[in-house]
Amino acid sequence: MNKFYIFFFAIFLSTFSVFGQEIALVREGDRFGYIDKTAAYVIEPKFENAKSFSDGLAAAEQDDQWGYINVSGEWVIQPQFEKVKHFNSGIAMVNKDGEWQYITKSGSVLETPAADKIYDFKDGVAIYRKLDKIGLIGTDGKLVIAPIFESIKKFRNGHAKVQKGVYWGMINNKGEFVVPAEFEEIGNTYSPYGVFVKKNGVFGVYAEGSFNAIEGADRVWNFTGDSGLTYARKEKKVGFVNSKGEWVIPPTFDKARAFSNGLAPVAKGKLWGYVNEKGKMAIDLQFRDAEVFSKSGLAPVKEKRWGFIDKSGNLVIPMEYDISAGLAFLKGAEDKGFKNGLARVKTKKGWGFLTEKAALLGDKWFENAESFVLVK
Repeated sequence: MNKFYIFFFAIFLSTFSVFGQEIALVREGDRFGYIDKTAAYVIEPKFENAKSFSDGLAAAEQDDQWGYINVSGEWVIQPQFEKVKHFNSGIAMVNKDGEWQYITKSGSVLETPAADKIYDFKDGVAIYRKLDKIGLIGTDGKLVIAPIFESIKKFRNGHAKVQKGVYWGMINNKGEFVVPAEFEEIGNTYSPYGVFVKKNGVFGVYAEGSFNAIEGADRVWNFTGDSGLTYARKEKKVGFVNSKGEWVIPPTFDKARAFSNGLAPVAKGKLWGYVNEKGKMAIDLQFRDAEVFSKSGLAPVKEKRWGFIDKSGNLVIPMEYDISAGLAFLKGAEDKGFKNGLARVKTKKGWGFLTEKAALLGDKWFENAESFVLVK
């Protein structure tokens, strides 16, 4: 092998090791395995049950016992548990002999202070409950913050809503307040554009240390993605507001979803279309349902079934598919459109993945299929 090919191969391996590969859990012939983005098996379907990869490992079942495998399908932690959860932050919850405990990726038990109940790790911390108060523990098993809260909800984007006394605020995963606990209600998702809150019976946005009231609002949704707008409701109609609490798009719609790629799904009556950030209808009201646009510029829309349109409203993939994640197998799946060039869809033939050119990945349907995840 000449030096050029040796050099190229070394670069390939280095790139692969840094960026990993995307694989998806599928079921075929009542067995679970994993495919790559060509629909070729990287791990043959041989497991009685399995879960998607998370944090570099996947839970799999053998002889009614659960363990964890790596991307080569090798047992890293032998099957020995009755129940297991996903790895996150290098820690997973497992149930052995009827007791829940934490383990590391080496399979060793993580020692933590005695708790009344333990919870999954997320973003480097886990909720710690002692008596009627809640705190946080870190991946070293030690307290990050003592149990001083009435409630801590699920961490999202490294932040979580917390209740102290009767009021709500938001902390980061170091236990530091980013929104003071002085609100009657608060959103559950942190965004640099702000977090919706309710104070003295008035809804508003907390941004850059200030409470900005939204005139007449009786409900507000979370800021998401890279848009500086979120949707809010006034007198049973929905519009869009900015971080200052100003109505940028007046509340004239019956329903709405978040902005993505410059457009947001909106509905009047039973028909959905898309509005731009200036409040102009970019795609006329015509669909029975509509979801947000992906980064690639395609969005799922529905008549009897789902298809995909581009940002001009042209139907580029026919309405022949289901995209619902309603099956128990897919519990927790959130992807309803294209993600990294593929969309998970269903027909009478089974579950599969469409490319943006409407081609079926590997020309193959599976009994079930979960979304692709990056495995490093």
